[in-house]
Amino acid sequence: MQPFAVAAISLNQTPLDWDGNEANLRAALDRARAGGARLVCFPELCISGYGCEDTFLWPNTWDQAFRLLERLVPETQGLVVAFGLPLSFERQVFNAVALVVDGRLCGFAAKRHLAGDGLHYEPRWFRPWPVGLVRELVRDGKNYPIGDLVFDVAGVRLGFEICEDAWVVDRPGHELMRAQVDVILNPSASHFAFGKHERRRELVVAGARDFGAAYVYANLLGNEAGRAIYDGDAWVATCGQVQAEARRFSFAPFSVTWGLIDVDAERLRRLEIEAPARTTLTELRPLIQAQFDWGAGAELPQRETALELDKAEAFSRAISLGLYDYLRKSRSRGFVVSLSGGADSAAVAVLARLAVRRCVAELGLDALLNALAYIWPSDRPASEEVVVRRLLTTVYQATQNSSETTRLAALGLACELGAEHHEWGVQEFVDGYTNRVETALGRELTWSVDDLALQNIQARARAPGVWMLANVRGALLLATSNRSEAAVGYATMDGDTAGGLSPLAGIDKFYLRAWLRHVETEGLVDLGPVVALGAVNRQAPTAELRPSQRHQTDEEDLMPYDVLDVVERAAVLERKSPLQVFEVLRERFTGAEPAQLLAWTQRFFRLFARSQWKRERYAPSFHVDDANLDPKTWCRFPILSGGFERELRELELELAWTDSAISRDNP
Repeated sequence: MQPFAVAAISLNQTPLDWDGNEANLRAALDRARAGGARLVCFPELCISGYGCEDTFLWPNTWDQAFRLLERLVPETQGLVVAFGLPLSFERQVFNAVALVVDGRLCGFAAKRHLAGDGLHYEPRWFRPWPVGLVRELVRDGKNYPIGDLVFDVAGVRLGFEICEDAWVVDRPGHELMRAQVDVILNPSASHFAFGKHERRRELVVAGARDFGAAYVYANLLGNEAGRAIYDGDAWVATCGQVQAEARRFSFAPFSVTWGLIDVDAERLRRLEIEAPARTTLTELRPLIQAQFDWGAGAELPQRETALELDKAEAFSRAISLGLYDYLRKSRSRGFVVSLSGGADSAAVAVLARLAVRRCVAELGLDALLNALAYIWPSDRPASEEVVVRRLLTTVYQATQNSSETTRLAALGLACELGAEHHEWGVQEFVDGYTNRVETALGRELTWSVDDLALQNIQARARAPGVWMLANVRGALLLATSNRSEAAVGYATMDGDTAGGLSPLAGIDKFYLRAWLRHVETEGLVDLGPVVALGAVNRQAPTAELRPSQRHQTDEEDLMPYDVLDVVERAAVLERKSPLQVFEVLRERFTGAEPAQLLAWTQRFFRLFARSQWKRERYAPSFHVDDANLDPKTWCRFPILSGGFERELRELELELAWTDSAISRDNP
């Protein structure tokens, strides 16, 4: 038969937004048809959205999803389309894919392996479909096959690996090969994390290579539900090699990755793969037959070349896309950042500016204005510069411990970014609260006795003003804490954690500082070097909450950030005990004294255990790293615990015994 065109479509959907999701699906179908596609693969749960959480258990969600599917079925004339949706069957809910052929709903393939780690909580809502089981779903008097299905569409066999199905050792693709499947479709909802794109690509290539079938992968796109960011990966792999690949992190509502599938070529390859090992008759699953005209060949639209993104670029694109989607989906009217002149708030401001730049660079100014039309119903800005000034507001809030260095750093960065910038003092509020507490206690508060309280009141005194400004503007206040601070509680609740969204709470400070230096000197693809960051990067990170003569720095309060990063990853991501973490530090930091390594290890574990209540109260954060500490999606830890005290005592005893033994051996 002649090769036919396939469209793998990445979609930026919103959970439970039935109208918006339907419009997006219809527009994508129109684009696929106009481009000559015959086969269309949408992402997992694209009809309802992937992030519906416990509403997957609500009957209204199943009903609305099925009704939306029914409205879309007539729009598939001339197409074979895979739609993902939650499906209720026999008092259970399944993560399913509907295959619709030329305006006819042919059946449902159900996911076999559910993602239940980290961000994913699928076993709470769905049931895994048993291997080989096929049943009939009855809906409105019509019967549809559901289960572990292979579809025979006019002689072309289609099978499914749904997201997690491809990540397990015993992939369904092995069975699909034995069933002589020609095309494997993988509708996915796979969140962004550093290094995950490369792993997905390996799975796609392996699927096409090892199963003797064309492999079509389509992922979600954008900040779908608030925390997860989807990079919009899509591939078409044929004859064991990638034929087409998506440009990631698009700001468009959807993107299409085009490919050509030559079924005859795939069958020849499958014969070569199977022949040496074939000892039994071909294993056949139940086949769902459907008539279709695959056409007489196709000529694809011009395809964009996928960009290879390094870590700095991937981080920048992920967070800027996340900020843009959060802004428009929450219908906020801009961003407000308390710009301290330090690294964290500087990074937040740069990423907010980058969100505007990238949207305009990809889609044009009019598309951005249309997406945010609720902000300016009449007086539309005439330039990107005006848009930035309307969307990004920064505030420097000084106390008597603030320096001219940080004030000028904040001012210079705000000017280069084009933000609306304000400066005001909060010392009078600090003094007012301090005087009230002193009166209540009947004594003066001093730095020698009340250090922590005197630091925290300065950070907290900054929150009401920026909150009020954000409220008046209808804008989104962005918190500025990072993951390293979250790990050890080095943040003031209702101070630098104040905000409706915490875009950096998923990234460590050690990497963040390196990223800021990169942006200062090298710049990003859509945003050249930000030279004003030099004034930020030259400073040692400091909260500036103690008097200047005390020379406060973050690393003196905690430990060097490179050490903190190693400790955190070993303890949280690798789940090592205090003794094991100490051994990791001893291997990595050979120049440090054992007593110092012990102090760092103790400090981390004690602060980590004591600070869980703070992490529980952080604003929603973006997931960018599988060392995430977000207790709602990734790292659950008890608020009250024994705090590793026994383990830390054992570590001290082990170190004391080792030192004693060394002394005896070397008198």
